[in-house]
Amino acid sequence: MNIRREWITPITAGAFLLSAMTGTLIFFHIDTGLNKLVHEWLSWVLLGSGALHATANFAGFKCHLGTPHGQLLMGVFALVLLLSFVPLGKKDTPPFAAPIRASSQAPTTLARVAQVSQEQLHERLTKAGLQPKSDQQSLSDLVGPDMRKQVQVLGMLLAAAK
Repeated sequence: MNIRREWITPITAGAFLLSAMTGTLIFFHIDTGLNKLVHEWLSWVLLGSGALHATANFAGFKCHLGTPHGQLLMGVFALVLLLSFVPLGKKDTPPFAAPIRASSQAPTTLARVAQVSQEQLHERLTKAGLQPKSDQQSLSDLVGPDMRKQVQVLGMLLAAAK
């Protein structure tokens, strides 16, 4: 494969700059518009172009990895990557978690929030593939502790209320 350095090097540099800037904005919580989406999706360009850049410059890359200094640096980054998978304490919960939990654990509140009768709520839950057995069952009783499923069902119930 003939990888053209005059193309891949500027693409890699541009993708790095894009990823670095959007990542910095996200880190400091000043991202707006499409910053996060661009960061997540166009980082694939950085990944691909970085791999092609390393391939095009394999002799130099191999030379760097042959030195103790290069091996030490790659080892440090590999160690940091491994350590990034270690869970540290309690996971931050998003701000919407508390109201979702409260809504999903209160059996009689759900009909009032959705502005429907208990019978209508029962029908909607059944249409959603759930099997409510009584009016005293909470949403978490029906779908379990998975907050994503709770949010999906709540969204469906509230959308149907419009």
